[in-house]
Amino acid sequence: MTFVVTESCIKCKYTDCVEVCPVDCFHEGPNFLVIDPDECIDCTLCEPECPIEAIKSEDDLAEGEEKFLELNAELSREWPVINEAKEPLEGADDWKDKEGKLDQLER
Repeated sequence: MTFVVTESCIKCKYTDCVEVCPVDCFHEGPNFLVIDPDECIDCTLCEPECPIEAIKSEDDLAEGEEKFLELNAELSREWPVINEAKEPLEGADDWKDKEGKLDQLER
């Protein structure tokens, strides 16, 4: 099992989660974070740190969110590791509750 960053993170990129990860499995893109499923040890430390509940166990993904497991795996191979918190993106508070943000994902 692994944890997955879901759509809520797009255009927000709160990084509270990355500093608690003991295996540095988070990767950073322009406006989204992902978790490398091959590195994640299922420690559960990151999930409660996310202020917008964008991180879920793969077992708890809602219908339609399964695509984020594949997306996290794909993008974690392309994007650099992040292990220190940064400021969220400008306008993150405006975007955090919006749905249907997948088309806003920047690769």
